[in-house]
Amino acid sequence: YRQALAGFEKTLGPDHESTLWTINHLGNLYLKQGRLLEAETTLQRALDGFEKTLEPDHKSVLTIVNNLGDLYQERGRLSEAEAMYRRALAGFEKTLGPDHESTLWTIKRLGDLYRERGRLSEAETMYRRALDGFEKTLGPDHASVSMMANNLGLVYVGQGRLSEAEAIYQQALTGKERVLGPDHTSTLQTINNLGDLYQERGRPSEAEAMYRRALASSEETLGPNHTSTLRTINNLGNLYLKQGRLLEAETMYQRALDGFEMTLGPDHKSVLKMANNLGRVYVDQGRLSEAEAIYQQALTGRKRVLGPDHASTL
Repeated sequence: YRQALAGFEKTLGPDHESTLWTINHLGNLYLKQGRLLEAETTLQRALDGFEKTLEPDHKSVLTIVNNLGDLYQERGRLSEAEAMYRRALAGFEKTLGPDHESTLWTIKRLGDLYRERGRLSEAETMYRRALDGFEKTLGPDHASVSMMANNLGLVYVGQGRLSEAEAIYQQALTGKERVLGPDHTSTLQTINNLGDLYQERGRPSEAEAMYRRALASSEETLGPNHTSTLRTINNLGNLYLKQGRLLEAETMYQRALDGFEMTLGPDHKSVLKMANNLGRVYVDQGRLSEAEAIYQQALTGRKRVLGPDHASTL
């Protein structure tokens, strides 16, 4: 991206569309890597450039607005994220229509944000609207429909509607297995969600079976250090910790920590979360000095990466 950016800036200028899209791609890369300050500066530069040359409701402008919303959500600046998504949604509805894929994906983003903020009724409304739109536009067997069904399940869990959650997770899983295959990352995500649900419903054996199924597929198809594999390992650690199986929990958390550190770097929020989880195990094992040290490590990292006022830091 850096090499392409330098070439585009030299030959086409700083505000050419190709230059600005390369800046956007670089910002998204920084976001994925957890380099959030660099991501914000880069994405804002792309937005400023597109706004200078295009109409405010142009699809390119609105795409960058959505990306900035993702960045603000990642940084815990949820009001700013909502403002970005609302702006993008209004623009897409006006220029592309209520059932265009860009509109529906923005509605999904708002659903994610509302779910994170605990505004579950609004999240349900957004996910249901996206589900209906995708079903109308793409057909009932499209992967996007199953993804929205999965997200509705997350809302139902948060609302305590566990039977409805299980039913819609099963619907999502059936659709994903048919369309994407049993080993696709999206399929494995729903299997993990079913594991979480079974754990919530006091069915730990079924939960472990789901996690083990997801882990076996993920290790085989994606590798031992893929983020999907590592998240499943963390889920097993959570289950074992809840059951008091502390040695197994420690093994899982340490494995997840090492994998995330190797894959994403030492300052990524997933690494810091695993460090925090290991601290919980050390507390339960009575290893309080080790717990304090790893909590301090996690706190220092979160302050540096997310800021001192982020919910994860507090």
